[in-house]
Amino acid sequence: MKGCYCLIIYVKRKSQIKVGKQLGVLEFKKGIYVYVGSAMNSLEARLNRHLSDSKKLHWHVDYLLKDDNCKIIDIIYNIDKKVECDISQYLKTQTNGIKNFGCSDCNCESHLYYFKNRSEAIEQVKNAYDSIAIEYDFFKI
Repeated sequence: MKGCYCLIIYVKRKSQIKVGKQLGVLEFKKGIYVYVGSAMNSLEARLNRHLSDSKKLHWHVDYLLKDDNCKIIDIIYNIDKKVECDISQYLKTQTNGIKNFGCSDCNCESHLYYFKNRSEAIEQVKNAYDSIAIEYDFFKI
């Protein structure tokens, strides 16, 4: 199964986290972040990897998720279509992104977006999917 996903990530308190070599140390406010990604080989394996505590740090989001202060609380995903940049472009119009986070393989400014609360984040992700007429599923952790 292949597809795209949005990880709804809770950051418990303001933190400074080193995110790879190029991005360096970034400051994350307390709140909710939405990370937009894709897995065009195995969506289930990718999501299980993101949920795992034991993994090699490879993607920007791995550095964020390894911090004890950060936790995935929901996942919204679609099957078969690669729409991560479409979702990201929509979210960019609704809130602020973390510049250059998670988008080294595309032309987006970011694939990580900040929201003050969970309900707003979920609503905006659903609106993003609706804006491109793509069906999605919701998984609460």
